[in-house]
Amino acid sequence: MKRIYVFSATLLALATLLTVVPDVNADGPFRFFAITPCRIFDSRADADGTTPLANGPHSLRVQGTCGVPVGAKAAALNVTVVTPNRAGHITIWPVGASEPTVSTLNFLANESALANGAIAPLGPDNGGANDLNYRYSMSAPLPGAGHIVFDVTGYFAAVP
Repeated sequence: MKRIYVFSATLLALATLLTVVPDVNADGPFRFFAITPCRIFDSRADADGTTPLANGPHSLRVQGTCGVPVGAKAAALNVTVVTPNRAGHITIWPVGASEPTVSTLNFLANESALANGAIAPLGPDNGGANDLNYRYSMSAPLPGAGHIVFDVTGYFAAVP
């Protein structure tokens, strides 16, 4: 009988706790809006299409491009590396934040193409300035060759 009482008291306490906690933003403060996939960056389109992307940090603009409105808080991206001749990784993070210690995509040398989906927070809209940083890192010996492609498939924004 004592076991049933303890179990019942625990369930009652848990039920009380769950009903006392307010339901604040049950579905989150932002809503996801899917868009037709759209290319926001392709390093093969620069110059003559054969110049590889330089190793190191870069930035690009997501808000205001491809149907992503200014004020979007995050973007759903497909990040692709194309024909790298060295192993490496790609890291993405919002402008104005510290670079994370985790990568978005890791790749080996001589892969024809490798992609990964990611949801990336965006930096604030600074009058049309870039809002997403990325680092293209390839192993030595440098320079390595390869390209990167960013496609956006949706965004997160406040509900009007």
